[in-house]
Formats: sequence, structure tokens, C-alpha cells
Amino acid sequence: MHGNVKGFVRKKYGQIAASGSACCPSCGCGVPDRRTRVGLYSDDELNAAPPESRMGLGCGNPVAYAGIRPGEVVLDLGSGGGMDVFLAARRTGPSGRVIGVDMTDEMLRRASEASKRHGFTNVEFRKGEIEALPLEDSSVDVVISNCVINLSTDKARVFREIYRVLKPGGRMVVSDIVTKGELPEDLRNSPDAWAACIAGALEKDRYLGLVRESGLIGTSILAESGQSEGLPEGVAGKLISITVYAEKPRS
Repeated sequence: MHGNVKGFVRKKYGQIAASGSACCPSCGCGVPDRRTRVGLYSDDELNAAPPESRMGLGCGNPVAYAGIRPGEVVLDLGSGGGMDVFLAARRTGPSGRVIGVDMTDEMLRRASEASKRHGFTNVEFRKGEIEALPLEDSSVDVVISNCVINLSTDKARVFREIYRVLKPGGRMVVSDIVTKGELPEDLRNSPDAWAACIAGALEKDRYLGLVRESGLIGTSILAESGQSEGLPEGVAGKLISITVYAEKPRS
């Protein structure tokens, strides 16, 4: 089944980009004011991002925890409509740069058009897969991602790629969905559940273990909350949103 996941997810998110609608309850999907109510983004953050980028696809707010400083280079994995890219760009300032990578043409087009329309000069969007990032070794200060790594069928490779592109001493702050307990087998094999950020979720300890195995150090959970609203039978109480920090050793 895994061989078909990437194509299905690409198609699904292309449809989401075209319609502007959200994808799934597990990813906090819903209209932006709902995400504000559950504490993911403040009103100021929502107002600072282009309206067309606020697609309700996240399960956290990695930018809020990343400590992004002026002049830094930031990479967003699975940047979608670009909301976190635009928020990060305001923190790096004109001396910094934010790169969004996404595999879906429709998402890239949506984000790029928003960037031009709203005058962002320190962002760029590149087509690529998070298992094979189109960036040079040791080229970014910060890697962020928001409810995307769970969509990959090779998460270990994703974390190795994060390690590769980070500068020594660079840091990763990613929000994602993990599990507490086993999910029903029929969900694990459902393409729709993969695209809905459910089927690909790993057990929390295994997820954190893959981060450590990549060579990243200092792993810690910065935020954690249960996911329950709108979930299918057998899943409620088993999905958790976490925001994870780790860094690349300086030597």
C-alpha cells in the first residue's frame, strides 16, 4: 500500500490547494478562527499571514517555538499554502530567508502567488520531496514543519535529510501527529486515512527514536495535546499532537 501513498497524498493536497478547504480533523483542519480558539495561532499571527495561506492544515505552531532570529535561513518542510513560511519571514527580516518545500504543484502555485501579491521578498518556494530535499548540506539554521512528516512512508530518511541540511548547531522544531496505542489495521491501510494525517502517525516513542537515530541531539517535546474532535471510531484518544525540538551537534 505504501507505494501508492505518495501519489494519493499529492493528488489529495492538490485538490485542497485548488479548493482552499482543510483536510482532516486530526490536523486541526477547520477554519482559521477555530485554530485560534484551540491556541495554535494568535489573532496577530493570523492577521500577519496572507488570507489565502491560512488553510487550517496544521496541528501546531512551530514558528512560535523556533526562536527564529533576524538574518537566519529557515526551511519549512511541506510548506503547503505558505502560512508558516510567511510568519517565519517576518521574524527573519529582510536579512534572512525562508524556503518552503512542497511536492504539490498546486500548493506551490498558491503560495508563490500569495508571496508576490503581498510583497514578500525574503521567501521562496521549491518543488521537492521531504525525503530528498532540494538543498545543499549544512545550509539552513532552522527546520520547521507542521503536520507533514506523518505523511511520509520513510520518516527515518526525512530526519536524516533534516540533519544533512542543518548547519552545525542548527535546530529543528516540528509539529506532528503521533499515536498513543495501536490504531485499527483498516485505518493503517486506508489511503484516505494517510492523507488525513492519521494512518501514517507513529507511536510517540518510536517517532522520537527516529529523531535521535538521525544524529540530532537534545530532543525534547515543547508542546503536547490530545486530538479527539471529529475522529473516526477506534481513534479518539489515541492521537496526540506534539511539537518537537532537536538540534545538530556543533562538531
